[in-house]
Amino acid sequence: MRTKFNPKAGPDGGDGGRGAHIILRGNKNLWTLLHLRYHKNILAENGESGSGNNSTGRSGKDIYIDVPLGTIAFDEETGEKEAEILEDGQEIILMKGGRGGLGNARFATPTNQAPEHAQPGEPGVEGYKILELKVLADVGLVGFPNAGKSTLLSVITAAKPKIADYAFTTLSPQLGMVEYRDGKSFCIADLPGIIEGAAEGRGLGHRFLRHIERNSALLFLIPADSKDHRKEFEILLNELEEYNPELLEKDIVIAISKSDMLDDELKAAISKELPAEYPHLFISSVTQQGLKELKDLLWQILNRPVD
Repeated sequence: MRTKFNPKAGPDGGDGGRGAHIILRGNKNLWTLLHLRYHKNILAENGESGSGNNSTGRSGKDIYIDVPLGTIAFDEETGEKEAEILEDGQEIILMKGGRGGLGNARFATPTNQAPEHAQPGEPGVEGYKILELKVLADVGLVGFPNAGKSTLLSVITAAKPKIADYAFTTLSPQLGMVEYRDGKSFCIADLPGIIEGAAEGRGLGHRFLRHIERNSALLFLIPADSKDHRKEFEILLNELEEYNPELLEKDIVIAISKSDMLDDELKAAISKELPAEYPHLFISSVTQQGLKELKDLLWQILNRPVD
């Protein structure tokens, strides 16, 4: 630094500003990642260089990426989970901006009062991230294809899922809000149908099972015309256990769908087949038999006091 009255005023180089961060931010008003489909390359700006008179450079302007709740970010190369957004307004730095360099004023010492070098800033980093959205719902519907999950969802919620008499009608999760009493409600998800071997990736495999991890309770739907209700339930339970044993710690309810075709004697026989440790009900989406009792039971489970 040189001034009119002090031609050797000493070093005055300011520090550089840091590079911009790329930040994931939770937004409760978003439900999909579709808005990011055509913005695959995101470039954050550099920090400004420091200047004379010990002026620090401006940091780069951070870039915020709004994502729905339930979004998980993975590193593409390692597959490691790096971020998980669960709350509205939650912010997680996905890519850190490089630290700004130090100006020559930082290196002045009693023996070197006019250093002519400065520390450069850290270089920017590059990386590819995979964003995945897992369904956040209170209750997840679990069952084989054509168990009646979509029909049930269409009856007890305002959702309009595709319904047809062939396997895998539901290819992606469908969410619906169940209206309970006094303006209360809870969220239920119709998930793609599971098949034996799903834990190994058969059928829709992991594409289905990954969504179950987020549900507070699981509603197993087994059709009344199943050849073996107990075996069907055990197959579904086994697929969940093979994928992630922690899933069996969730609250589980069994609902026998299409029960309008059953008489009391058949219901009693089916009840004896089912495991006693899990509550079960007989329902019919067509005649709305047992739906009120189903809502009551699910609400009671979801609002059970935590020990």
